[in-house]
Amino acid sequence: MITESPRGGFADALRQWRTRRRVSQLELAVRAGTTQRHVSFIESGRSTPGRSMIIRLAESLEVPIRERNELLLDAGFAPAYPHSDLDDPQLAPIRAALDRILYGHLPYPAVIVDRYGDLVSANAGFQVITRGVDPHLLAPPVSVPRVLLHPHGLAPRIVNLDEWAWHIIDRVQAESLRNPSDRLRLLADELVDLAPPRPRQLAPHHLGFAVPLHLRTSDPDNRELRLITTLTHFGTATDVTIAELRLEAFLPADETTSAALTELVTW
Repeated sequence: MITESPRGGFADALRQWRTRRRVSQLELAVRAGTTQRHVSFIESGRSTPGRSMIIRLAESLEVPIRERNELLLDAGFAPAYPHSDLDDPQLAPIRAALDRILYGHLPYPAVIVDRYGDLVSANAGFQVITRGVDPHLLAPPVSVPRVLLHPHGLAPRIVNLDEWAWHIIDRVQAESLRNPSDRLRLLADELVDLAPPRPRQLAPHHLGFAVPLHLRTSDPDNRELRLITTLTHFGTATDVTIAELRLEAFLPADETTSAALTELVTW
């Protein structure tokens, strides 16, 4: 027998996520191992899904696990994913692994940030490139995008600020659209106000696969570092805190940059 529940809550939230991901009811049904009719009935409030079905639908839509908990709560179920403090003793192995990754990346800069771009941890390489940044920008919570683009941060030393600023802004805006957050939206708006006008096209010397960061050092030599970045996250994390961590590593784009960082960074 089909039971009908009021519209709103989980039904509307599921439809919003499916629309945001641009997935049809049929495609979602195939991914989740159910039928289009069942998905339609769930979204119309004519059918109430069980806990396991909600999790399957959320996984099929790549909903972040923080928001999966919210979907479960909307449907009247308890959250499925813990949300631990990073200082929790149970997460000690994770913290140790992250510390090893940061240290292993030396002499090149690397940071660990949360979903909002706030700094969780950094290695000595990042501390080197942020020398001279206004102390108030480095007071917790430290917003790495803000440090990069603020006029009292690294912006005055970024040679290709017009390119790099919009590379950062586009990434924040894309994340805000993919996983809506008022905090990310406000950060994106702030960064737009800090950035120079968007260039009509990338400079012809860019690497093709990434926008390089051209950053002058704060030492008297004022050397130019050419860096590219990579982003890494825990793909199978089942704890909200761990799932939202991101490792951003800065890699030298040439041997001159590699040699300069090797000289500047104290291990």
